[in-house]
Amino acid sequence: MNFTGEIRRDLLARFPASRAGAAAALAAILSTCGARKEDGFEVVSENERVAEYFLRLVEVFGVRPELAGASRDPKRRRDKLVFYCGGEEGMRIVRMTRSLREHLAEDEEAALCYLRAAFVGGGSCTLPKDGSSTGYHFECVFSSQTRAEEYCELLSAFELFCKLVPRGDKFVCYVKSREAISDLLSVLGAEGALKKLQQVSARREENNNQNRILNCMAGNADKAAIASAAQTLAVRTLQQEGRLARLSPQLKESAEARLRHPTLSLSELADLLGVSKGGLNHRMRKLMQLYEETRS
Repeated sequence: MNFTGEIRRDLLARFPASRAGAAAALAAILSTCGARKEDGFEVVSENERVAEYFLRLVEVFGVRPELAGASRDPKRRRDKLVFYCGGEEGMRIVRMTRSLREHLAEDEEAALCYLRAAFVGGGSCTLPKDGSSTGYHFECVFSSQTRAEEYCELLSAFELFCKLVPRGDKFVCYVKSREAISDLLSVLGAEGALKKLQQVSARREENNNQNRILNCMAGNADKAAIASAAQTLAVRTLQQEGRLARLSPQLKESAEARLRHPTLSLSELADLLGVSKGGLNHRMRKLMQLYEETRS
């Protein structure tokens, strides 16, 4: 099951406990996977559990839609179910779900039912994949701009914020921040999906930290290699100029060790000579200073 399915599973388990909540959820279903018809409405679902959820919602109001069509998508391996409800029953549901904005503002639980059902009917969420540049993305797709704006307003009432953009003849409300998606799942009550998000986020952060460490180590290794090469060049030049013989025993020992081991790091060379890294670093700076003096 993908992450969208995990969120949907959590939300479908929270069926509205009141008629007001059922009306709000039904309005969200009609706004996402539904369409207004001349004498009623139609709902299209590619998920049997979502279809069952819709049928339970309309049953609360004594309505029994007819199955107007069923087809199989061989590529996606899904059944596409089309439900139609017309006549007085259909128009009654349309009228009941048309203007819920004021009621939702006054009823927090009904507002949550709307937000949950909006995802059930038209939502999706993806998480970053290991080794991929993909990021976090949560969205709900609506058939009208008005309904999409209502969704944004409802989210803002819970201090959750999203962006709204058109996509063809649809309108998409989306969130791309991990923190915002985490807060959203928490408010919706998708506990199982929230735990999965936290696990993925922790693993991704651990991988990022490991990459930072490796990059830092690689950068330090590059710096050490550059320093070793510069020291070797300086000592070889001093040798060619006959100046090594005039150096103090400590400097001469360090210079000759560098010539014999040009690829060793300063720490490795210090261990070989049995001196501290700081002491050897001081000697190498002195050798580099003598070399620079001959270049000026």
